[in-house]
Amino acid sequence: MISKEHIIKRFVGYVTVDTESDPESQTTPSTEKQWDLANKLAEELKQIGLEDVSIDENAYIMATLPSNVDHNVPTIGFISHFDTSPDFTGKNVKPQIIENYDGKDIVLNEAENIILSPDYFEDLLQYKGQTIITTDGTTLLGADDKAGICEIVSAMEYLVQHPEIKHGKIRVGFTPDEEIGRGAHKFDVEKFGAEWAYTMDGSQIGELEYENFNAAGAVVKIKGKIVHPGYAKGKMINSMYIATEFINSLPRMETPEHTTDYQGFFHLHNMEGDVEETTLKYIIRDHDSGHFEARKEVMLKLTAELNSQYGNEVITTEIKDQYFNMREKIEPVMHIVDVAEKAMKALDIEPLIKAIRGGTDGSQLSYMGLPCPNIFAGGHNFHGRYEYVPVESIIKATEVICKIAELTAKEAQN
Repeated sequence: MISKEHIIKRFVGYVTVDTESDPESQTTPSTEKQWDLANKLAEELKQIGLEDVSIDENAYIMATLPSNVDHNVPTIGFISHFDTSPDFTGKNVKPQIIENYDGKDIVLNEAENIILSPDYFEDLLQYKGQTIITTDGTTLLGADDKAGICEIVSAMEYLVQHPEIKHGKIRVGFTPDEEIGRGAHKFDVEKFGAEWAYTMDGSQIGELEYENFNAAGAVVKIKGKIVHPGYAKGKMINSMYIATEFINSLPRMETPEHTTDYQGFFHLHNMEGDVEETTLKYIIRDHDSGHFEARKEVMLKLTAELNSQYGNEVITTEIKDQYFNMREKIEPVMHIVDVAEKAMKALDIEPLIKAIRGGTDGSQLSYMGLPCPNIFAGGHNFHGRYEYVPVESIIKATEVICKIAELTAKEAQN
């Protein structure tokens, strides 16, 4: 039985280390402070008994749990990221531990009247009677993805301590900068040496995902012409008005707040401008590759139409692909999803197989030759002050890792 107190201590030890990543940085890791947890993790992996523990010049960590069976078993891996999102501060995280949650409002910060309420966050009611870890309302928690790291380390420790659980060779990988889309960029798949792996980076208990968005980023720049407003008739071109026209010409209901499930979207996430120049930053998302390409084409055609109206090169749109739907790479090896599903069912966890409305390191790794479905890590409300994680979900995810290892070895023998 995995100790709840041990899990809490380990998780709190991780989240109180600030590892926020920085999209403006060009280094890997993008912030120097990510090294603080990376070095700590490398030492901890040695202490719990793993072999071949390495940490490279970019803070990518790998380690091995050797096989304890005689027959051939595919080498599998488990991967999580240790950076936290730059969307909200991860400095001075003060975890609050709520024992035996009663299903009522949780006061995160009385002084600032910050409340985590099941009236708004209905998922909370699933965890009535459980132990919930929250923030104090002034930071994110970092369960994305330090819960995943806690689960992997705890599972490896448990397997070391319980050699009666038979398993093949298992590889562990921890990455920086996943939250800014670079987690897999310098991951050495060949060195990792697994036939397949799982990212422990999902949300609620039971999630099992092998589909994600196709993703691109778009930067739209609109040039205007500044003239004294008293003498501007027929001369001034206000880039902000053209930007507004561009925004309003895209489908208004195809935005994140109006879409769900397999529906894609255009998301304007940043806008800066004045009369002379305005910049719009979008992300483009769709599960269907054909629809994804069509969305990019819509933006380029709109750019051309407005340029024909206002003059060539008034608007420039640069679109860069970010990652793709891993379904294409997972479907030929669906047994790796099946074994995870069997593991959950063996532990009385109802698998929730659905598409990710986002991406993980696993989507990029799958296209790099390492098929990599995603499994729940247990947290909710990522990237903000209302983030929380039930301790029981962390324990269950830890058990799923152990069970996948056991079933993989057993099925290889048959």
